[in-house]
Amino acid sequence: MTSRRVQVAGLYGVLGAIAIAMLLPLIWLVSTAFKSPNENIFAFPPQFLPSEPTLQNFVTVWQQNPFGQYFINSIIVAVLTVGLNLLFCSLAAYPLARLRFAGREALFALIVATILIPFQIVMIPLYVLAVQLGLRNSYLGIIFPFIASAFGIFLMRQAFLGVPKELEEAARMDGCSELGVWWHVMIASTRPALVTLAIFVFIGSWSDFLWPLILLDRPEYYTLPLGVAKLAGSFSLDWRLIAAGSVISILPVLLFFVAMQRYIVPTESGSGLKG
Repeated sequence: MTSRRVQVAGLYGVLGAIAIAMLLPLIWLVSTAFKSPNENIFAFPPQFLPSEPTLQNFVTVWQQNPFGQYFINSIIVAVLTVGLNLLFCSLAAYPLARLRFAGREALFALIVATILIPFQIVMIPLYVLAVQLGLRNSYLGIIFPFIASAFGIFLMRQAFLGVPKELEEAARMDGCSELGVWWHVMIASTRPALVTLAIFVFIGSWSDFLWPLILLDRPEYYTLPLGVAKLAGSFSLDWRLIAAGSVISILPVLLFFVAMQRYIVPTESGSGLKG
């Protein structure tokens, strides 16, 4: 028993050390955002607690740049991308999971195989298509390549496969159409999978830098990642201000994850769902 406890304690010690090592860059970033100009942010060993903490870096970033507009742009893009992903991925996954038709498995295999295609390969054709459709410098242009994903279809298909067939048969006996079964049975029974997909899509959309950089040249449509990158030129690499802008851009992701995780983490009663 003692040997077992030593092994468990050693495992937790190793995992704790790894967690601390992974958190150190984030701690340094937050610390830098609160440091005054009188402090050396590159001191060694690093000083993680500011000796003169200040909010002036956040005030300067917010006042001298349209960070409010960047924030609104990111919210619009992320919310629409999440909503469209949940809709289209679940609609595409339903027939692949519950309906029988010729070529279903081959079609699913082809969809999953597209995960192996890097975005950089399709980036140029997507850009040409966006320009031809008049979607440059628009919210729809930022969103349209990401309104559905192979990963989302795969995740929702696997979730739909886990729904008991008896629920589907009962819904059909009550006169539900295919859309009715999809909405009242499948969607209602797979909330944890939907929330998981929403978290992944929100984080990916919020932090996306490459596609908005290519598509946008009007600052009024910039999202937060582009706004933070712009700080490097605006303030001649003042790392305190860049760190402050980065912290501003990270906070919504953390808040969204904290708000959503209660739907996917099992509660003490053993259920992963909460109403």
